[in-house]
Amino acid sequence: MLATRPVVESKHELLERLAEARLRTDELFILVKPDSLYERPIPERHRIIFYLGHLEAFDWNLLRTRILDAQAFDPDFDRLFAFGIDPVGGGLPSDQPHDWPDGEDVRRYVGRIRQTLDAELAGSIHSDSKPSGELPVRLLLNVAIEHRLMHAETLAYMLHQLPIDRKLPRGGQPELVFPALEPAMIQILAGSTTLGLTRGDGNVFGWDNEYEAHLVHVPAFAIDRYKVTNRQYLQFIEAGGYDDQALWDDADWNWKSQRQLSHPAFWMQTDGRWSYRTMFSVVPLPLDWPVYVSYAEAAAYARWTGNDLPTEAQWHRAAYSSPDGFERPFPWGNESPGMEHGNFDFHRWDPTPVNAFEKSQSALGVADLLGNGWEWTSTKFEPFPGFTPSPFYPGYSADFFDGKHYVMKGGSARTAACMLRRSFRNWFQPHYQYVYAGFRCVSN
Repeated sequence: MLATRPVVESKHELLERLAEARLRTDELFILVKPDSLYERPIPERHRIIFYLGHLEAFDWNLLRTRILDAQAFDPDFDRLFAFGIDPVGGGLPSDQPHDWPDGEDVRRYVGRIRQTLDAELAGSIHSDSKPSGELPVRLLLNVAIEHRLMHAETLAYMLHQLPIDRKLPRGGQPELVFPALEPAMIQILAGSTTLGLTRGDGNVFGWDNEYEAHLVHVPAFAIDRYKVTNRQYLQFIEAGGYDDQALWDDADWNWKSQRQLSHPAFWMQTDGRWSYRTMFSVVPLPLDWPVYVSYAEAAAYARWTGNDLPTEAQWHRAAYSSPDGFERPFPWGNESPGMEHGNFDFHRWDPTPVNAFEKSQSALGVADLLGNGWEWTSTKFEPFPGFTPSPFYPGYSADFFDGKHYVMKGGSARTAACMLRRSFRNWFQPHYQYVYAGFRCVSN
């Protein structure tokens, strides 16, 4: 049985959450030095200036014609900043800084949208839907909030790749006291797990790929208690893992070879010593932090150990099942996510040791499942039975059901607490190294 936590928020509370989400993204743009706004920290992505305009353009394009009575004042910007990119097949954007508008013009556009939206939303707060029967305000505000919070995370890992001298530093993070790390595998008995949300439950917001709830039988398996650490991954590198073609499938080997990759994107080597590039500094490689790698690198490591990456269903069973037959809303139980449960919700910029949060443990003994790095699964991103595209964002999931993306579960230090719900699914291409994503292995 699946225990649920119904959450009903008033529209006033949602508007407060939207304001808080704006603060999360505003603080990221403030980190960028003025002369670096047109940089492209990740070759596959837009320049930073795009995201400055995109967040407001998305809200404006989503809400203006659906729940507001407002006229477009800059249709060219509405189109320019409407959509991001997800290059498949090695294609990279070729635009130049001069192709983009002046930063002050973009900021004025952002400011005018916020002023208009705030005034209109405050006036519509007492009406849940337009008389014409269009989508309810509550649903659309959740879409705007979560879309922005997703970008608060993607912007963080993008700015992580921006040279340190091009951003303004922030204060250090509080130290954690944690026991000595003892990696182990946890035996998980055969049983069932529930994937997805139940359609029609208006108390819980979910994206279209989270529906429909269904039960999956999972044979017995063993899973790493903790995410794979930098220490463990270093052993893979020292054993020649990046040079052993037998550990990589053909596409992954060709990608790795063409880019001459020999270590994770967050690592650096100087004078034979490994270092780690945090958001604001370079430090000696933190051996007990989770390693952040692409799916291809994670899969190669798993093969090296003689194991596999977990399926989405295996990850769910390890995270949410309990011996009494109930499935928990969170690995630790019914309690809402708090600072004692893991490294998430923007409290830190960087990872923590994988055993730093004793209270993160699931009923079956698996730890550090939410936060501290997304976790790759071997499940390709596909629709659940009964999938229906969202009327407010039809391409959100459907555009990526192409067999070229893999499901990730869990969350990172920069994942908002609202997206730690058990049904939330993230996904990326297998050769994308920059996201805050690690993994753990299973033995089947």
